[in-house]
Amino acid sequence: MMGVKALLTLIALLLSTSFAAAQAEGRITVSGEGTVFAVPDMAVISMGARAEAKTAKAAMDQTSEITAAILSQLSGFEIAPRDIQTSDLSLNPVWTNRSDSNGRPRIDGYQASNRVTVRIRDLDALGPVLDAVLSDGANRLGGLQFTLSDPKPAMNDARRLAVADAVAKANLFADAAGVQLGALIGLSETGVRMPRPEMMSMERAADARVPVAQGETEVMAGVTLVYEISGE
Repeated sequence: MMGVKALLTLIALLLSTSFAAAQAEGRITVSGEGTVFAVPDMAVISMGARAEAKTAKAAMDQTSEITAAILSQLSGFEIAPRDIQTSDLSLNPVWTNRSDSNGRPRIDGYQASNRVTVRIRDLDALGPVLDAVLSDGANRLGGLQFTLSDPKPAMNDARRLAVADAVAKANLFADAAGVQLGALIGLSETGVRMPRPEMMSMERAADARVPVAQGETEVMAGVTLVYEISGE
């Protein structure tokens, strides 16, 4: 037979479980999204240098020469030093399909690469910059992203729209379910997103006479709200 102490413990556990379930049932969770479109005022381009040679030093020397040419071309434009950054310097062996006399893979040479990322704050200079660095310098082109030099105002506008969207959903759901919307007891941001860089081909970027349309930049924000609810 169950002891008195064990029985009281079981009753307390059942009561607390029922109370917790009642609390969980007295809430509504909604999510909201907000999107803002803004005209970008800055472009970020990623370009690079790559070279292959029989020796590691020769590959690095050629890559350094190309990178120096890129930086030299950029110096002709009014670009602040803080807006030019080199990164991802790498050196890797190039393996041949043929094996040596012992049957082991054989290195046929070396490949070195380096990347230069540039922020262009004067969008009218974007075409001339691409033309200059591709005509005498870069042999690799990564992404092109039109963005905002100060994204905070657009982000905050997107957040406000996201909250308004979530509030409207909460009122709609409460009305449809026949319950009364209570106090807001939880608010969390699920993220703020901006577009990824656009990949450009060397052929497209090299033709600087064709302007690259900047269009609009999309800024998206998401939130989650939690409300108390009660029967009407």
